[in-house]
Amino acid sequence: MTSEDLNKLLDYLLSFPEETEWIEYKLNNFNPELIGEYISAISNAACLHDQTHGYLIFGIQDKTKKVAGTTFNPKTLKVKNQELANWLDCLLGNEVQYTFHSFNRNGSNVVITEIRPAIGYPARFKGEAFIRVGTYKKKLSDHSRKEKALWDKLNMRDFESQLAIENISSEKVLNLLDYPSIFDLLGIPFPPDRQSILEKLEEEKFITSKGELFSITNLGALLFAKKLDDFEYLERKSVRVVVYKGIDRSEAVTEQAGIKGYASGFGGLVRFVIDHTPTNELIGLAIRKDTKMYPKLAIRELLANTLIHQDLNIKGTGPMIEIFTDRIEFSNPGKPLINILRFLDHAPRSRNEKMAKIMRRIGICEERGSGIDKVVFQVELFQLPPPDFQTNGDFTRVVLYAHRILSGMDRADKIRAAYQHACLNYVSSSYMTNESLRKRFNIGKTNYPMASRIIADTIDAKLIKLYNAESKSKKYAKYIPYWA
Repeated sequence: MTSEDLNKLLDYLLSFPEETEWIEYKLNNFNPELIGEYISAISNAACLHDQTHGYLIFGIQDKTKKVAGTTFNPKTLKVKNQELANWLDCLLGNEVQYTFHSFNRNGSNVVITEIRPAIGYPARFKGEAFIRVGTYKKKLSDHSRKEKALWDKLNMRDFESQLAIENISSEKVLNLLDYPSIFDLLGIPFPPDRQSILEKLEEEKFITSKGELFSITNLGALLFAKKLDDFEYLERKSVRVVVYKGIDRSEAVTEQAGIKGYASGFGGLVRFVIDHTPTNELIGLAIRKDTKMYPKLAIRELLANTLIHQDLNIKGTGPMIEIFTDRIEFSNPGKPLINILRFLDHAPRSRNEKMAKIMRRIGICEERGSGIDKVVFQVELFQLPPPDFQTNGDFTRVVLYAHRILSGMDRADKIRAAYQHACLNYVSSSYMTNESLRKRFNIGKTNYPMASRIIADTIDAKLIKLYNAESKSKKYAKYIPYWA
């Protein structure tokens, strides 16, 4: 923030009639231990009171709110030979975010410590959580009602509503966001003036306002940033696409990180991925020569899912697309919210409902669910091996495989394909049969025992079952997923 922005922010904070639980004034009491405890207390108080930030301000008399100036300099203060910020970071933890702003106010030095609300867990200093009770700083554990209320708030807060950048001018808002694409993609008439543009952006929850200052929410930045790396806490959320020379990660041909927000940059992302996938020679009746190896619709759906279903609270990582000569891997941080075996049929659940809602409005994802049924349908049409849905640790991965003939698939591939085929038929109000599975694998009619063996293996794996267990006819047997 510029000095002008900081002075406007101070005007706004001084306009409150008295100290609040999320605003604290100090003169020169900058004991490092106290600063750490106050950052914890104010971070928790800001969350409890639904504030976008809390503030610890040095250079202000707390009774009169007179600007008296301070000798506190967070850049030069050392604690045990460490810079203050480094020392605090070690004892607060990465989840507690704060920024020191030093500026001049009519010849007096003022320092505003801008503190983000607690996320996920109470903010702690040296393992202890603090809270403000009136104008006093207390241990959270000594105030059970406050502690319960804070946990209730923590469970309600979502990443999208938090702020990516705050207390900036209206001009900077419009410089940072690709606002014309917002109106274009949402199909909204373009407003006649700046004020109307800002009002609409605030209505859509892309920005917030505070007097003459504005803030951009994570939702607005993630979806419509001109450049994601303009936002300190979001640059690692950009989509990385890596193209490898072979089937392993030993040599990358090209690597690119997404620049734009997810919504405004989605079309370019889809084109980039498709342009870097191999073409396929004739492999079946449904596929023409020199067609791209992977169905475009499947790639588009998986890209949308990778963005929408990531766990945005996991720091230091983001969505990643890796293109090998024999497969594409779509990875995103966060475990799936539903069992990976139920991706085709389960009612949709989204971590990031605000983002998903906007993506649905602009036609990037389906209103009714994940689009995984479309992916599996397209894979079957292209007669590719079945996609592999994986989860391990704190990530989810979907693998699309290049074409292989049936003899080139292993037993696990065939079982996974049969299970997905049974799911796809079931959600389409149909049933898997020996005949339908033969069509899926392009197996000739006379080779029906081959399909029968795959069905038997999938039953043994407890992934499918007979629709009518009392039927004695194998020729006309119907099969459904294990969960049906």
